[in-house]
Amino acid sequence: MSALALDAEHLYAELLAQVRAFLAQPAWVGAQLVGIWSGGAWLAERLHRDLGREGSHGVISSRLHRDDFGSRGLAATADATQLKQSIDGAPVLLVDDVLWTGRTTRAVINELFDYGRPARVALAVLVDRGGRELPIEAQLAAARISLPREQQLHLRRSGDGFDLEVQAC
Repeated sequence: MSALALDAEHLYAELLAQVRAFLAQPAWVGAQLVGIWSGGAWLAERLHRDLGREGSHGVISSRLHRDDFGSRGLAATADATQLKQSIDGAPVLLVDDVLWTGRTTRAVINELFDYGRPARVALAVLVDRGGRELPIEAQLAAARISLPREQQLHLRRSGDGFDLEVQAC
């Protein structure tokens, strides 16, 4: 365990404020919130509710477009993509818990384009932990930190809120 302490609820409040201001920009009014399975989906659900948005948020999975599919295989899980509205011509704000290498985000963007062609796509994350392997950048991040490769950061649901845990790989 690391000595790093991150208050997930404080970070969520910061992300909420950033997302609220971002979605007020003319190019982003009416944007769809789409959470990346699983932590991003939890965040998108809560952001959608706390922003008082109508309809429902979307959920997107990276599993069919991962570059490590050969080693991971296809798990029988409930993390299938669920987009309730058409994304064609719509702005889309992807939401994730932790941005690390960028590989999950790349896979999710491929999945997103399987469903249509959005007008624009931006990424909001609770924590950008550095260590990028692909040219992927979060436009919004509640925290930007550095973690060694041998540590992982996990978002956990805790009652009505969230906790962040740093774990050894």
